[in-house]
Amino acid sequence: MTDSLISAARGAQARAYAPYSKFHVGAALESPDGAVFLGCNVENASYGLTICAERAAVCAAVSAGVTRFRRAVVVSDVDPPAAPCGACRQVLAEFGLGLEIDGVGSKATVRWRLSDLLPAAFGPEQLR
Repeated sequence: MTDSLISAARGAQARAYAPYSKFHVGAALESPDGAVFLGCNVENASYGLTICAERAAVCAAVSAGVTRFRRAVVVSDVDPPAAPCGACRQVLAEFGLGLEIDGVGSKATVRWRLSDLLPAAFGPEQLR
């Protein structure tokens, strides 16, 4: 599967800063109007401070005033493709559990719906 959103995510992956794990990830989020927001993982010697590609893309979108998404792509070089980590799933859930996510590895592509990856999501309704 090749398309412009996957290509954009691969471009972000090429800029990942992963000197420790060598696990380079790129992400692309597409808004309903077709705007694309990119992110890559940025590691830190203090591993807990590492930023995942998906959350970096969310921050780029929110900084631009966008909080609705129709599709996400997460690229890595592993097969089967890596799904977003738990923290990224929760952050993405803030903006809608219906999000389609394509995981793209070196050879395979998998499509998930965020609600399937995070079936018991914590959300604003728990804060009432």
